[in-house]
Amino acid sequence: MVTILLAGGLAMLGTLLGTRLAIGVLVRRGYGQFIRDDGPTAHHTKRGTPTMGGLVIMASVVLAYLLSHLLTWTPMSISAGLLLYLFVGLGVVGFLDDWIKISRQRSLGLNSKAKLAGQALVGATFGIAALSFPDERGLTPASQYVSFLRDLDPLYLVLPVAVVWFMLLIAGASNAVNLTDGLDGLATGASAMVFAAYAIINIWQYNQACASVATANARCYEVRDPYDLAVVALSLAGACFGFLWWNASPAKIFMGDSGSLSLGGALAGMAILTRTELLLVVLGGLFVVITLSVILQVGWFKLSKGKRLFKMAPLQHHFELIGWAEITIVIRFWIICGLCVAGGLGLFYAEWVAGL
Repeated sequence: MVTILLAGGLAMLGTLLGTRLAIGVLVRRGYGQFIRDDGPTAHHTKRGTPTMGGLVIMASVVLAYLLSHLLTWTPMSISAGLLLYLFVGLGVVGFLDDWIKISRQRSLGLNSKAKLAGQALVGATFGIAALSFPDERGLTPASQYVSFLRDLDPLYLVLPVAVVWFMLLIAGASNAVNLTDGLDGLATGASAMVFAAYAIINIWQYNQACASVATANARCYEVRDPYDLAVVALSLAGACFGFLWWNASPAKIFMGDSGSLSLGGALAGMAILTRTELLLVVLGGLFVVITLSVILQVGWFKLSKGKRLFKMAPLQHHFELIGWAEITIVIRFWIICGLCVAGGLGLFYAEWVAGL
């Protein structure tokens, strides 16, 4: 438990201090955000705000994980290593997107095909590796079963299909957080809540692991390295929490795609490695709703030949255009996220207690 708490504290301290330093460096170099001309007019005042704060989040999480293990002299695990690979790999894709925006002084970075190709490459290599490296009990970091609160026995996927399933989850989650990252602090605060929930889930799975003689029973969890996944989960939550100090309205820095893609990928990776893939839809309900608003807007626009369901998508911008203050939207969406997290944790615990 010491390693978990130490990692969360170090990651939070890293973003609290590191982000302040990054703001100064980014401002001096003129690495500011470019704003879409077709977005809400209130956002034009944010033009020039430093971006690529996701690099600080990535560095803080990785360093916190390494230092917490070094200071407590505990071994690192393959599952945590794979999760950090996915986290950093998608962060690199996001960094390329951010860098193109800054270097070419425009609001669009990588084109959609290049971004999806990068996500697919990182997701595929993660998926293949996660289904390798069995331990002494034959348990690999990920499973070829589709999972909800644990593996669903009827839904077994052959290896190529399982890898494609992982790729879809990773692309969906990373793009969902990217779409949510449109208002100051919205994606950061929501991500912190979901990662904190996963820390709780990992700790529970560790305490009720099938690998433990003391706790093994019919309701135990066949999850590889749940304790070390909790270390990463709380590192991510702590880093988001520290970054929120500078990212809350009015934001002094934006995380950029380097932050949103990496955090979304980490959410998907956490769901895959904890065997709670479909539970992520509940825990990350806010991200799902915001993504659906974009899908519905585009679909209805094409079907109706130019009509719109919302004044603007993603959903948070619709509420801006009908007159809600930005801070009001963020807080209310945080409340929705908190309810989704509570509901997801409730389902997870109810399944254990009642066998639902």
